[in-house]
Amino acid sequence: MTIIKMGTRGSKLAMAQSSWVARNIEKIHHGVKVETVVIKTSGDFLGGREGASLAPAGMKGLFVKEIEESLLAGTIDFAVHSAKDLPEALAPGLSVAAFPEREDPRDAWIGRGGLPWAELPASATVATASLRRRIQLRAAKPGLQAVSIRGNVDTRLKKLEEGAADGLILALAGLRRLGLAAVKAEPLSLDWCVPSPGQGALAVEVRSDRADAAAIVSRLDHAATRAEVELERGLARAFGGGCQTPFGALSRTEPGGMSVRIFHARPDGSRWVRWSGRCGAQEPPQAFAAGLAKQLSL
Repeated sequence: MTIIKMGTRGSKLAMAQSSWVARNIEKIHHGVKVETVVIKTSGDFLGGREGASLAPAGMKGLFVKEIEESLLAGTIDFAVHSAKDLPEALAPGLSVAAFPEREDPRDAWIGRGGLPWAELPASATVATASLRRRIQLRAAKPGLQAVSIRGNVDTRLKKLEEGAADGLILALAGLRRLGLAAVKAEPLSLDWCVPSPGQGALAVEVRSDRADAAAIVSRLDHAATRAEVELERGLARAFGGGCQTPFGALSRTEPGGMSVRIFHARPDGSRWVRWSGRCGAQEPPQAFAAGLAKQLSL
């Protein structure tokens, strides 16, 4: 029996995601046992995703820093992250050995008492700390007031029903991975709500010199998901996107290339731009990202 140690955050969603990875590794590799190592990150100390969203500018990788340190130290063999939590540049000595097949990347609207998005009044309150979401929401419905609800998904859903806001925005993938099918979640149109780069995807990270660990987890890699997420991450680097920069990117693999959607805004929301188009199969992704960032400069 080969035991391989997996690092993960301890949130309910992180555990659901990493447990899925562990089960599939053990299913593919008979004789391999995955041991879970829970690691508390800087983002957890700040109070989870809502708290980390309000952290000072320049603080990136809040949900991966301590996990990556454990990887580099050799106390774990691989790590499972939400791909959107990875900083634009990986720490030296680390690489992503697998991007498993992606879940639905869209954001979802959850209205208090089942209130549909279309019936939301212009002066309503919407719970989200994400600048990207806040600016896109206000562009879609001027007058909306954004508020923050701290806590995990269950806590935020409970506070919503207690009247903390008229509605809540969450990633659809997270709801599905938590098995919350009973929650009435309305996917938001990609025409006006572009998700965070990598949203809906997982990233399985290893130390670059650990060919043994990479060989085990790389069987989960999904080629189309890897191409999409790597292009979105390249766009984030080119645009300077991060926790404090309102930026969304989504690419989808299609015959002859990839469709691409971009949302880019100033932090104060005074200027923003949307773009949709294609990156051809023969076009170098890095050159495409650099050219688009120059074209859509604010």
